[in-house]
Amino acid sequence: MMPPERRKSGRQGLPIDRLSNLPKNVINSILMRLPLQDAVMTSILSKKWRYKWCRLPQLTLDDDLWEETHDLLSPSIKFTKIMYQILTLHSGPLTKFTLSISALRKYLKINSLIYFLSRNDIQDLVLKFSEWNRYRLPPSFFTCSQLRHLTLQNCVICPPPAFKGFDMLNSLNLCDVTISSKLLESLISYSPLLEKLVLKISDTSDHLQINAPNLRSFDFTGCIKYISLRSVPLLSKLSLPCQKSIEESEKCDFDKFFQLLSALEHLYLANGSDQFLVTGAAEVPRRLSSPLNYLKRFNITLWRLADFSIALCLIRSSPYIQDIEMEVYCSRDYLSEKLEASNEVDEVLASFSDVTLNHLRTVQLEGVEGIKIELQLIKLLLTKSPMLVKMLIDPSSSDNYDARRDKILAATTVQRASSKANVVVSDEYEYYRDTTP
Repeated sequence: MMPPERRKSGRQGLPIDRLSNLPKNVINSILMRLPLQDAVMTSILSKKWRYKWCRLPQLTLDDDLWEETHDLLSPSIKFTKIMYQILTLHSGPLTKFTLSISALRKYLKINSLIYFLSRNDIQDLVLKFSEWNRYRLPPSFFTCSQLRHLTLQNCVICPPPAFKGFDMLNSLNLCDVTISSKLLESLISYSPLLEKLVLKISDTSDHLQINAPNLRSFDFTGCIKYISLRSVPLLSKLSLPCQKSIEESEKCDFDKFFQLLSALEHLYLANGSDQFLVTGAAEVPRRLSSPLNYLKRFNITLWRLADFSIALCLIRSSPYIQDIEMEVYCSRDYLSEKLEASNEVDEVLASFSDVTLNHLRTVQLEGVEGIKIELQLIKLLLTKSPMLVKMLIDPSSSDNYDARRDKILAATTVQRASSKANVVVSDEYEYYRDTTP
């Protein structure tokens, strides 16, 4: 029997060059998943692959490049060579570019790169620099008119007077940037399509007013005196943790603050949030004048007595709440001393006499000390939640753990509104949180 005839391509007896015949979109997909150095090296595969990387619409240049190379050149020299190749060889639009060079102390050719990107329809830009040498953005950066997504870390932002924002910007992420409150407000308000805003600011900021009619998600971390959310009608996700306290914080009207957040669905309040929301527990109303009818998820870190008052007020004011997470980081002695002088504990159950949490399904309580207000809260949630499926309680790991756990278990023996509620009290909290449906 004659052997089957070998398939031929071009020259007799040679196998088909499958790499060279891959569709263009497949080649681009492969190259965009490779580190830049490996993408450049694909030029040796065949003539059709030569300089394919030069037409990629997405490029990433980060610190991994310095770690993967084994030559003796300094990172600055390597970076300069790569920048030269990109600026001289790349052709066609470059829509996404990531530059993360926290390991470099000198930024050679960066201004030329920014100018190059501004001329190539850049839409998604990530610029991350070292904390010891913040990079001052050049004038050409503010001419990137096609920007949709922007991430800046350790940059100095000082736009020219003629700058009127990024008309197409959809998401903005600023981490440890140098910018005045006034300029930051202008940058946000001059970006009318902005939907997602992340601010991580280590420097102390003054008053910040957010005007963003299309904003849907706002995540703030930092140190600020006052935040005003005056024009955010579509805001559905809000995160307001602070890194440290500001004793001179200006206080807003707690009730009015939430009146402007009628579309809110997910609220996260962490350490220090109360410092620009309220001055103390006495200023927190029992219930908001306008209920949060869309709020479904509520996360809060409890550091002070005011945090408990805030949590109770917001739970009372959220008739459609589905998930509650609380982390207790207060000192047991501190809370006990403060609560002795307040009527908060005795009023917890009474203040919920006309409230039923008909949509609450999951509750997670971490770091519970077993003091009276926490036990009352556990009883309240069990007796007022007919749809409750899961309650996970992680007792604090401080002294007298067994006695604390026994107190918590006793509180869970109340008559539950939901026959399906699964209550777990354990130091294996993380395991149950990940495995319990």
